Amino acid sequence: MTYYLAELYSPRPAWLALDQAGRSEFFETVGAGMASLIARGIEPLASGEVESTALHSASQQFFALWRAPDQASMDALLSAIADTGWHDYFETINATGVGGDLNRHLGQLAAA
Repeated sequence: MTYYLAELYSPRPAWLALDQAGRSEFFETVGAGMASLIARGIEPLASGEVESTALHSASQQFFALWRAPDQASMDALLSAIADTGWHDYFETINATGVGGDLNRHLGQLAAA
């Protein structure tokens, strides 16, 4: 079953205090792990800034959307993100689960 991850995140003070060289070094660490994740079938779908003017906008500044072929791959992605030290620099909220169509989701909501 295909799993999805929606990340919402904002910089922590540690990120804001990091100089450009430190940020570049961190991004190199993040980039170094991407090849093994992509080899597992994990796909970065989209990322960007949250539009704060949208109705019911999230308070976080950034988002990223990911797709993984199974739960083990999603667990590997979440671990890899944590292992980079991401959560030291960004306050993050993760939403992950099996994706489905709208009718399946409406059934989930009806059963809640």
